Amino acid sequence: MTPAARLKERLSNPGIILAPGASDSITARLVERAGFEAIYMTGFGATATRLGMPDIGLLTQTEMTEHARNMVRATTVPVIADADTGYGGPSNIHRTVREYIQAGVAAIHLEDQVAPKRCGQMAGIRLMDAGDNVLRLKAALEARGSDELLVIGRTDAMPASGPEEAIRRAHLYQDAGVDLVFVDGVKKIAEVEAVARAVQGPKIISIVDGNETTKLTARDLEELGFSVAFYAVTALFAATRATADALAELKHTGTPAGTTPRHSYAEFSDIVGLDQHQSLDTRFGGR
Repeated sequence: MTPAARLKERLSNPGIILAPGASDSITARLVERAGFEAIYMTGFGATATRLGMPDIGLLTQTEMTEHARNMVRATTVPVIADADTGYGGPSNIHRTVREYIQAGVAAIHLEDQVAPKRCGQMAGIRLMDAGDNVLRLKAALEARGSDELLVIGRTDAMPASGPEEAIRRAHLYQDAGVDLVFVDGVKKIAEVEAVARAVQGPKIISIVDGNETTKLTARDLEELGFSVAFYAVTALFAATRATADALAELKHTGTPAGTTPRHSYAEFSDIVGLDQHQSLDTRFGGR
């Protein structure tokens, strides 16, 4: 069964799917090892780890699909990938869908911003015409053909135009035939509740560290009717904080032998699967 088929089957069963964000393949492995059922390949995190820059549409389609392919190779659970705006017109969207299918991801989301796109939490988001985006989503669905990839219609209208427009667009994208809808840029509990009341059917919520929405538990979100919850930056922010602390400690003391918790060499080797490669070398590496 493909990752997309597994995700689709899981979505047909009760219970919310928690999908923490992974900014790279090692984090994706950690998400899987922690027992989560899906991994969210966050464009915010991918841009940060690959370029050290903000999520303002700097990564290309090729870079994003390569990032997704590496993440899929490193894990066994379904990967839900950020596909930004599809990287151009209808032909670009067609290629984007086919490339992500080849990469082996379970689902992608396509958003309704105009270039240059921004992270859904940023100010200055500009939306494309909703009708035009419906056509783009239909192009993506046609490009999928008989493959099992799930297509998610994302709207960034919440921060740009408010709940009413975000909900209107979510309904339009559902009518276009997408598998799930995703109202991004939600920062307040009242906004979560507004989406939950007005949007029926499979839907995604993104909980971003530092926002009021972190007060809502997974059970709360499930009771509100959400199918999937992204935690796009939780692991990334934890990792950069821990790294900054370890480096500050090294700079201050002149030694890494401090008290900051960290993995041992053996623990890290286990995470990256060193034993498997040592076994291959032992059996097939010759004398």
